[in-house]
Amino acid sequence: MEFELVRPNLNQYLTAARSSEDSSVLGREGLDVGTLGAGPGSNTTPYLRADSPAISMLSSGARSPTIEGSMSWGNAGPPSPVATRPPPESESQMEAHRNRELKWMSLLSSSPPSQARKTKKVRKLLLEGVPSSVRYLVWSHLTDGKARCVPGVYEQLCKRGKVPLTEEIEKDVEKGPWFAREEQKQLRTLAEAGGGVVQLLQAYLNMVPDIQYMPGLPHIVGQLLLLAPEEDAFWIFISIMDTHIRPYFSSGSTQMEVDSALFSRALEVNDAAVAKKLLVNMGISPSSICAPWFSSLYVGCLPSEYLTRTWDLFLYDGIPFLLRVGLAIVSFVRRQLLECTSEEAVLNLLHRPPPVSLPPTPENYVSFILSIKLKDDDVRKQRIKMEAQVKRQTQQQQPRPSNATGSISLPRP
Repeated sequence: MEFELVRPNLNQYLTAARSSEDSSVLGREGLDVGTLGAGPGSNTTPYLRADSPAISMLSSGARSPTIEGSMSWGNAGPPSPVATRPPPESESQMEAHRNRELKWMSLLSSSPPSQARKTKKVRKLLLEGVPSSVRYLVWSHLTDGKARCVPGVYEQLCKRGKVPLTEEIEKDVEKGPWFAREEQKQLRTLAEAGGGVVQLLQAYLNMVPDIQYMPGLPHIVGQLLLLAPEEDAFWIFISIMDTHIRPYFSSGSTQMEVDSALFSRALEVNDAAVAKKLLVNMGISPSSICAPWFSSLYVGCLPSEYLTRTWDLFLYDGIPFLLRVGLAIVSFVRRQLLECTSEEAVLNLLHRPPPVSLPPTPENYVSFILSIKLKDDDVRKQRIKMEAQVKRQTQQQQPRPSNATGSISLPRP
């Protein structure tokens, strides 16, 4: 084992953290749905929301409600009713929020996106928080999405229409529990207008037809569309796929198995009792645990404010952060896991942890994840070694593997 991981103490994260007014999903109340297809260079996409504190001192600073109050972190039981309206922000909170917006605006205009994941200042700002008013622009910066944008390509890809997987995508979107939530109403509105998740995925699959479809794909696309205009979301999605997770969806790839094995090793070091119960006694495969997490980037698993904070750090840190989140979830529901008697119960608990089991605020959640003593560089080295080992094993089993590479089909100008 070449990386050290120490199980952190949950109790120290029960102390109050600063208000997470900057970690909610971008509200779209003031946006015209008709502007969602605007391209990255379009003047119809505002740099900040009209109600941003950086624009008006009279901003209400409305946030998505959080589950707090009488809930006790880690205790099982029905959640308390969620407040329909968050308490008003104090002037000092508004000032802090505005300062964070201005810092991000300054960085976005002065720092090249290609260097974003190498700059300590970017990570420092990520830890301080990402205002929802600029979050999709920050994500575009972290992924260097605009560098991939070719004007007119998305429109032409959309015109190609349906793909062989269209029916399956539509089924997952129509019947998926995450898409049925009230928070995702905007996605249903986009679908009714002929755009949205299905159209974006069709465009992507028209360009990259060799992708192995998994239900996590529409969830990732849906999360992007909650924040970004459709064409911007398309190029951010392409960048996320190419930079981080495309091997999960490539036919013949073993990357999911490799990362799942890394998670299982880390779990054995972090919590031997849970690892033995799940992986040995119950015989649950690591991929059964990790595939729904990693292939959806935890969309549908975590509440929106916790999810957006997960993505903020994942887009900078990469795959090791996904392992950290998984280990944290195991810690949050540890007692319930040890009481489970079936694989189905275990997987349901891990893939949909009760909100009451999570830390009281998204910032507590981030602090806990970062406290896990996992050496990211060692994880990356282990990935390379394990991937090479798996490839050698595969070559021994299949002496004549296909050397075909993934194809990309761009429309002609």
